[in-house]
Amino acid sequence: MQQNLLRSRTSHASARAPSRPLATRRLSVVPRVGANGTGLDEPIELVDGRVTSGPDLSVEVNGLKLPNPFIIGSGPPGTNYQVMKKAFDEGWGGVICKTLSLDSSKVVNVTPRYAKLRDYSGKVFGWQNFELISDRPFSVMIDEMKRLRQEYPGRILIASIMEEYNQGAWEEIIGRCEEIGVDAFEINFSCPHGLPERRMGMAMGQDPEILGEVCGWINKAATKPVWAKMTPNVTDIAYPAGVALAAGCEGVAAINTISCITGVNLDTLRPEPSVEGYSTPGGYSWKAVKPIALAKCTAIAKLIEREYAGQGRSLSGIGGVETGGDAAEFILLGSDTVQVCTGVMIHGYPVVKNLCGGLQRFMAKHGFNSIAEFKGKSLPYVTVHSELVKRQRDAIAAKRAARVGLNNDAEWSGEDFVKNAESMVANR
Repeated sequence: MQQNLLRSRTSHASARAPSRPLATRRLSVVPRVGANGTGLDEPIELVDGRVTSGPDLSVEVNGLKLPNPFIIGSGPPGTNYQVMKKAFDEGWGGVICKTLSLDSSKVVNVTPRYAKLRDYSGKVFGWQNFELISDRPFSVMIDEMKRLRQEYPGRILIASIMEEYNQGAWEEIIGRCEEIGVDAFEINFSCPHGLPERRMGMAMGQDPEILGEVCGWINKAATKPVWAKMTPNVTDIAYPAGVALAAGCEGVAAINTISCITGVNLDTLRPEPSVEGYSTPGGYSWKAVKPIALAKCTAIAKLIEREYAGQGRSLSGIGGVETGGDAAEFILLGSDTVQVCTGVMIHGYPVVKNLCGGLQRFMAKHGFNSIAEFKGKSLPYVTVHSELVKRQRDAIAAKRAARVGLNNDAEWSGEDFVKNAESMVANR
């Protein structure tokens, strides 16, 4: 029983926007620059999301066949028909809609709700948001997703859903989404801001007992694959991820954003982003969180490898993916697919072509012909500190044992004098 595991409650603002649209802070960080000098890889051609030549980028996960591993992460890039259609047209492997709930009337977004952190070159490396889930009527979103399903029958459409601690509500939202033919569900157990008073999002994902119970309801009702989207705002992400998998989820998605406050304006003395002079903790994303995301995903991948080997459980990696190399890192550490949300807000939907191009070039460099050939290839090299100590000691001992020659003058022997001398000759 760990009902109060790192429970964190935050509140959301509900006021009109001030005149300043977007807060920006600058810190000194060296940006990572891609092959074309813009931070992005060179783009390639995609046809319905598939590459036309070179290494194969297609993946199959939980029965879902994607033309490439890049998925639109839940958020503004999946907020309505127009933007999801654009994602499919540009070639994204799959699209996850902005998180839905049955009663959108309780969702009131404010603006501004974003804040950027930049380095001194102007490149964005951190992004805060206190964006809530979809504020559009559930029936409207369902109708638009149904239209997408009809227009793109062969593409992967995933419903991100979030509800209160109410079994009937979960069953209803799942049933109505399955009626229009969504391919899978991603359960938002991880939004770090907004609606905690309704025990939704991160408030539910941080409570393993409730998490397990709700996952049980969901998996009993759903006939399509279910991914649990996990919050990084816990001590050990593998524990709640394991609870979700044990309750029947086919996969895990990680990480959602990290709870943060961008900073304080030292002129006005108000936290940013400011709404009528006030702010609230939001979720931190983009390049700055990638190292944290890689560590969290590694912990989950280790769990899946250890407890669910050969059982088809999956991991969708999220956090700061801007290049094909970024994506390769997640896959090397055990991710099956890679999600992008903030990257689309910064670079636009065509960035999928850059991502695919960069990933193909990485694969060609190492002679990989498919994603499966290198998935998890780096995972065995992540271990505990005591193992590092042992390996280093063993390596030093081996070097000493193999060393040629005498250690000191006391080891010279009258009987083996010539042999001793020869043992220390470099050009024998």
